[in-house]
Amino acid sequence: MKCRGNNLSRRSLLTVGAVGGFTLADFFRAREAQADQKDYESKEGKAKSVIFIFMPGGMAHQETFDPKPFAPIEYRGPMNSIETNVAGIRVNEMFKNTAKIADKIAICRSMTHGEAAHERGTHNMFTGYRPSPALKYPSMGSVVSHEFGPKNNLPPYVCIPNQPNEFAGTGYLSSSFAGFSLGADPASGNFQVRDLKLPGGVDESRFGKRRQLLDIVNGHFRETEKSDSLDAMDSFYQRAYSMISSQKAREAFDINKEDPKLRDAYGRNTAGARMLLARRMVEAGVRFVTLTYGGWDMHDNIDGNIRRQVPAFDQGFAMLIKDLSDRGLLDSTMVCIASEFGRTPKINANAGRDHWPKVFSVVMAGGGVKGGMVYGSSDSTASEPEDDPLTVEDWATTIYAQMGIVADKELMAPGDRPIEIVDGGKVRKELLV
Repeated sequence: MKCRGNNLSRRSLLTVGAVGGFTLADFFRAREAQADQKDYESKEGKAKSVIFIFMPGGMAHQETFDPKPFAPIEYRGPMNSIETNVAGIRVNEMFKNTAKIADKIAICRSMTHGEAAHERGTHNMFTGYRPSPALKYPSMGSVVSHEFGPKNNLPPYVCIPNQPNEFAGTGYLSSSFAGFSLGADPASGNFQVRDLKLPGGVDESRFGKRRQLLDIVNGHFRETEKSDSLDAMDSFYQRAYSMISSQKAREAFDINKEDPKLRDAYGRNTAGARMLLARRMVEAGVRFVTLTYGGWDMHDNIDGNIRRQVPAFDQGFAMLIKDLSDRGLLDSTMVCIASEFGRTPKINANAGRDHWPKVFSVVMAGGGVKGGMVYGSSDSTASEPEDDPLTVEDWATTIYAQMGIVADKELMAPGDRPIEIVDGGKVRKELLV
């Protein structure tokens, strides 16, 4: 029996019995079903937090995590590969720092779906569902927000620097489960999260009085109006007040609190700053962080584009994994790198690669993921999966399972329509410790 939020109290059972002839056998049957529902309750798993690093545009697997050094040049491409600290695992030559922490990551080389359009591929990777004209699906971050709620006065779901696309939103869930967007890039010299400071001339006492006044107004609206937007706005206000009134919550967003040497180690650039702030977020209690980096739609000059984009990312990502590990946070924090699809097996006439969803790579680390391994493989020309294809559904289900969310639990879409968090996925235990 799937959990749909219909909890049966003893009083409600007696009422049903009085009206509809509810028998003692029915009572025990219902109680057993209610016990089954507990199996669908989300409980914190090994991964207390997730950092989802999205590479928009379609990152080439051949020029990143699935090089083909023995393929013909038109498939291999113009770049070289290097050994990592795990025997037999090679990565692109620009991932010099990542090569040194390969023992802490899992490279999945058999990710596959059938969507070659940017929007549709992005939808897959953010929601675990193929797009449908009939329903908007929630992002993984919003599902996590729905299932667990806030912790330590911080939003459960944060987007760095902003919600990256419409598929990172709440879908059919209430807008109260949306990600908190920073409104500014942490790499900027005067970075400051919007709305976290009290307005000039407003002290803590005056702030408290304003809150009481707003609560009175909200109470009136709740009595006269019923809508998701009002409920969501009330939820947003409550979370905002919690953040503003908590010095610890405010300081979690202050990247300037970090040791300058550590900031240098991450890199004082877009990739390094975003990843450092993501670490601050999960350390403080944020459950799901989405961040984006770069533009990977490399239809031409893939050699030059990779050489320009990768170094800052390589430095920041490797440092993120090392920093989480040094702080004892890697076991409880899952880090994922994904793109909406990969690139074509052959280099095109413009020395680039085009869209290719049949096979591509994702990277996972921490949160119970086994390090120092390659999961699945593509064929000799990186054209399609050769071993252990990894579907979007299986990937999302595995992430949810490590967080303690049962992926086939049903949530309620508009019209009281029950929809599984993921439809048909299974946990890929081979990826897990």
